[in-house]
Amino acid sequence: MKETHTAAHLGTPWRDRKPPASAPVWSIIQGYGNFFVLVAAIELGVFDAIAGAGTTSAAELAERLQVSASHLAALLDGLVVLGLLERVREKYEMNETGERYLLSDGPASMASLVPLAPGPLANWTALADTVRNGIPNDPIDNDPAAFYGPLVTATFATQLRAAIRAAALMGVREPAAPRVLDLGAGAAPWTIAFLAACSRATAVVNDLPGVIEVAEAKVREHMVDDRVEFCPGDFHAIEMATASFDIVVLGHVCRTEGEDGAQRLIRRAFKALRPEGRLLVADYFPDNTRKFNPFGVLMGVTMMANAVHGMTFTNERFHAWLANAGFRPIRLIEPIGFNHVYVATKPQARTAAPKELS
Repeated sequence: MKETHTAAHLGTPWRDRKPPASAPVWSIIQGYGNFFVLVAAIELGVFDAIAGAGTTSAAELAERLQVSASHLAALLDGLVVLGLLERVREKYEMNETGERYLLSDGPASMASLVPLAPGPLANWTALADTVRNGIPNDPIDNDPAAFYGPLVTATFATQLRAAIRAAALMGVREPAAPRVLDLGAGAAPWTIAFLAACSRATAVVNDLPGVIEVAEAKVREHMVDDRVEFCPGDFHAIEMATASFDIVVLGHVCRTEGEDGAQRLIRRAFKALRPEGRLLVADYFPDNTRKFNPFGVLMGVTMMANAVHGMTFTNERFHAWLANAGFRPIRLIEPIGFNHVYVATKPQARTAAPKELS
């Protein structure tokens, strides 16, 4: 078919004679319950208890957790069909997914992230009102420290893995001594990764009061605090020295800022970088058609439901923003699954002034 004749251009005016299955609708309906099955299991300590006891029955586990055996059995069977536990006859045991992601001390634990990831649950029941009014009923912007403090703690392990891998892909290693600016740093996983890779690297870490204390604790825990300066405040308003940094990080912050705010941050980063310095923009980017990366698209819905300016933007938009700010070249990497990072370089000499998007 000609490119202009594809569904992307013309839609799908044809219909099958056989009605489609209702499975997609049922999958969405069940998704609500699936989420709370997992939340309840984490709250009750199911995964940690099974890991401690080994292969166990529902009755044995119920006695250990002091809960109803029949109700726990129903919950455990739900976890089995969701692929988060194994059942062998009448016994339950951990599988590799649960061991890695759902134990409180798992190597890539998401246990504390699960209940926080959707944002305030009341915003989802009021999603239609948000669409009507153009603003969430209870935006996380009203008390960002209360929301982001626990969230950045919960995402730290995952983002540290992504940052360590990104540093390796970028070639950040000894004997380099980069100066890093980490804007909206959260728990500072990117700073910690770069300082771990280069013993002479230094960093300025920024986030809001109430969140930056989490970064301070993590930096001390990883014993790089002697090379870090902390700068509390709004990343749109803090003073940043011009042409003073080798690396600027915008790690999962642009989707909270809307189109104008994200572009302002990119331009501020360009100004703060030295020639040949690099900007890292880590986020979840929907593909240009919004069809092939459902995670990125649905993250945009999550942001819209919870933040005043929350939205995700396509690769096409981000690439244009970076190019219009003056960055050349622009590279996209995927340090770990579902985590994409733009690495954009400030050239030695600018040939034209940055352009604004219309």
